[in-house]
Amino acid sequence: MNSNTKRIAGIGILAAIVIVLQIFATFVQFGPFAITLVLVPIVIGAALYGISAGAILGTFFGGVVLIMTISGADPGAHMLWAANPLATALVIMLRGILAGAAAGLAYNLFAPKSKFLGTVCAAIVCPIVNTGLFLLAMYFIFPDFLELWADGATTIYFLLIGLAGINFVIELVINIVLSPTIVRIIGYAKR
Repeated sequence: MNSNTKRIAGIGILAAIVIVLQIFATFVQFGPFAITLVLVPIVIGAALYGISAGAILGTFFGGVVLIMTISGADPGAHMLWAANPLATALVIMLRGILAGAAAGLAYNLFAPKSKFLGTVCAAIVCPIVNTGLFLLAMYFIFPDFLELWADGATTIYFLLIGLAGINFVIELVINIVLSPTIVRIIGYAKR
């Protein structure tokens, strides 16, 4: 197989994993939003195949989240969809695409020094971009929902602790804990 065929097949397999994991993850919720379990295959794809592959896998992630949002399977996101469908769709898609691309960029920057360092940096950057863009969108695009959901708490406190807190920590820990495994997968795949 030539390298382009291997790349397409690898991205396809990782995209299938992203789709299945995100559908499953829609039903694992802490607070009003589902936890994201798909960042690991996005990081693997970004490290193996580059920034564009990370963005492609992020697009699949965003697409599944968007479908679950529109269908109401993710009730918190569905409320945002009902209020502003265009902004919700843009936020969902952009955060997935940019999280994948940022993981690829982080890997490319640090992997020449150390594959492990590159992987850990990509694994950290991916959930930071994903959650960070979501928090910015909530603060600037959906402030009414933020205030309503905060229920008397300050919006910044609610953003960081209520909305992002548990989900972000779980996503970050999963990525960091699995980093050594990701490094092995990348090493095996590149051989």
